[in-house]
Amino acid sequence: MDAHSRGQADEIDPADQWVLNPQTGNYELRLNHSAGQPQRQSPAQSRPRGATPPAPRSAEGARSGQRSRTTGAPAEAPVPGQRRRRAPEGPAGGVPQQGRRKRKTAKSRKKKVLLWTGGTMAFVLVGGAVGAYAYYDHLNGNINKVDVVGAQSTGFKKDQAINILLIGTDKRTGDGNEGYGDKNSPGHADTTILFHVSKDRTNATAMSIPRDLKTEIPECQTKMPDGKIKTIPGQSDERFNVSLGQSDRDPGCTMRTVKELTGLTVDHFMMADFNAVKELTTAVGGVKVCLVKPVKDKDSKLNLPAGESVIQGEQALAFVRTRHSFGNESDLDRIKVQQQFLSSMIRQMKSDETLTSPSKLLDLAEAATKALTVDSGIGSIGKLKSLGEELAKIDTKNITFTTLPVIDNPAEKIKATVVPDPTKAPQLFAMLQSDTSLTEVKQKQQDAKNAQAALLKGTRSTAREVRVDVFNGSGIQGAAQSTINWLQNEQGVTRSTNKSNAPEKAAKTTLTYAPNQAAQARKLADMMGLPATALKPDTQDAEALAPMTLILGADFKGAGVPITGPAKAPEGAQTADKKVCAQ
Repeated sequence: MDAHSRGQADEIDPADQWVLNPQTGNYELRLNHSAGQPQRQSPAQSRPRGATPPAPRSAEGARSGQRSRTTGAPAEAPVPGQRRRRAPEGPAGGVPQQGRRKRKTAKSRKKKVLLWTGGTMAFVLVGGAVGAYAYYDHLNGNINKVDVVGAQSTGFKKDQAINILLIGTDKRTGDGNEGYGDKNSPGHADTTILFHVSKDRTNATAMSIPRDLKTEIPECQTKMPDGKIKTIPGQSDERFNVSLGQSDRDPGCTMRTVKELTGLTVDHFMMADFNAVKELTTAVGGVKVCLVKPVKDKDSKLNLPAGESVIQGEQALAFVRTRHSFGNESDLDRIKVQQQFLSSMIRQMKSDETLTSPSKLLDLAEAATKALTVDSGIGSIGKLKSLGEELAKIDTKNITFTTLPVIDNPAEKIKATVVPDPTKAPQLFAMLQSDTSLTEVKQKQQDAKNAQAALLKGTRSTAREVRVDVFNGSGIQGAAQSTINWLQNEQGVTRSTNKSNAPEKAAKTTLTYAPNQAAQARKLADMMGLPATALKPDTQDAEALAPMTLILGADFKGAGVPITGPAKAPEGAQTADKKVCAQ
């Protein structure tokens, strides 16, 4: 008898007889097929323990009903499971009836459905044993939907990349959350992750956006409770977190802000409040976390020893909200801890311990759908299930967490906000736009260095020794001048010259150099992230002080943006399969 089977000893948990068929990958109901004919069951006997009789189908009835005393889930509709049977009774004379009707098992749903939720974040696998349509319909009723005006797509295509915005709001909703967040605030975008799923579904990048990032918030429209559309003016040089909640901004405004910032169209959003992390971690039985040193934080109330702990509920929420006990007590260090927590949550959700437990999956389905607010484009169990089936293809070792590269706001004497790093942020945006996997970047970086080293042997020049003429063959207006500005102002290549447009457009960027300019070529190639294929050596030495020739091609993505994607993975990037201790 497990934790769900509190009561009389002869009671049987409904989930105990749901077993995984390794041949089909589905959960199936295992019954003891005796020869006797069981006595006709009463409705009370055929329902799972704690469930109330199904009410007549109506909009109101679908959302009412008694809750189970163990899971808290509404129980007005039967959940698939074992039905208790009395001892068989035959007709007069004690002769058993011959034969029996074979019961049909409820049709299983696909085993894996991934649901992302925000709040202080959780990545949830649900599905499996949700076989009864009534319960399936009940889960639909749990989901809150928002009609964002012109921001989200109508769905997703299996041959295209997907961008999902995960938003955690600090709005004080739910029991026990009165002391969190701002007392009278409609909520901010307190925790935000742009989750980019690759076109081929082999990898994903989860990029955290700091809440104190100064950025442009564009004009947006939002649908008010009375159905009218309100246009909200944009704001310049504003904190990112006010893109939600303030001035009646809805998640669609946050989606537009992210597009303005990154150049990526956001297809959908998922949002949750403080309750999400408490309910989801409890449903899964806790999440493993690791600390380098013991923490007793008076603000968040986190109290954990050094080493590994399993946390859920209030302690899980405290863990992801703690700021002053980790790193340098900044929001950026709290983001790292949240990413570590989320990675652990993913590993727990994808473990056999979760996938082979129908009762745990049902608890997760209930908790996840209650925690979610989504756009109407994915606002049903069916649509979320389809999305989940796409996400389930990704191995945890190919899910990379990173943070938008930032620097301290140079306009502030007392540093309170950050701005995008002018060099590293565009590089990461270009990687996402080109659907480049961060997990492959390190290998590509090493391959490029090996090829470059084989071609260019010897020492490197200093930046001041590099001489280069830059031609624009990319078709992008101003590309040569922006590259000159970057070379001179940020790299110290003062002997670089804008030679305007190339004689014709070029498909690829090339650097032509003489044998006696190889050291300069090595230095410039390192700066610009040029692959070995871009290097074109001449056969004769150049005259003294002669420049090399750089022609920007159609593969040019921006000044300072490496031609083959980022020269290296962003600092601090980590994959979901790695266990990291908070410090």
